[in-house]
Amino acid sequence: MGGGPSKKLKAKPTRRPGLKDPTSLASETPCISLSLAVTVSEVESLYELFRKISSSLVNDGLIHKEELQLALFKNSSKRNLFLDRIFDLFDVNGNGRIEFSEFVRSLAIFHPKTTDQVKASYAFRLYDLRQTGCIERVELKEMVLALFYESELNLSDDVVETIVNKTFAEADAKGDGKIDEEEWRDYVAKNPSLLKNMTLPYLMDISVAFPSFVLNSTDTSQ
Repeated sequence: MGGGPSKKLKAKPTRRPGLKDPTSLASETPCISLSLAVTVSEVESLYELFRKISSSLVNDGLIHKEELQLALFKNSSKRNLFLDRIFDLFDVNGNGRIEFSEFVRSLAIFHPKTTDQVKASYAFRLYDLRQTGCIERVELKEMVLALFYESELNLSDDVVETIVNKTFAEADAKGDGKIDEEEWRDYVAKNPSLLKNMTLPYLMDISVAFPSFVLNSTDTSQ
């Protein structure tokens, strides 16, 4: 037969939605602690985590709120205010889905080496439900209830009110019935345990937890 052997066409590699060049993303994402940068291998390892979460319910290369809830709380349907706030802060462009670049930049906040000052600022945004630049009593109460609910702790309204009252007594230095960011930072500095939920220990060595991308990108041996 003429024409010679047919050539196989190689499919062009496609980048999934939201996946930016790892080198570029690493250079733009400061390791908020010290003056180090997130490395290319860390970004690629985070993509492995992102890929698993983003394909858990809808395989479209984007993280939907139900997928983040499933990853964090092992269910995708139970209403959770804390989850809503985390998702809203991750979803920087507000389109209802988390892209990979948003995922990396937001997750950097939860790195064990990220400073408490940065974590406190991010936590303040979590509690500032109505984005007014201060935490009001009703907002604090809503978040306290949400956190205890997720921990399956059913506390009476009196106990929750006591927690809210104690917090405001200590944090509301100006006595104006609300907590601004400066007051919040001072309060967190005296009560660092408040930032416990703002650290994910496994991020300390994400390339060990999710090594496949690192191995694929750095192994040049034949």
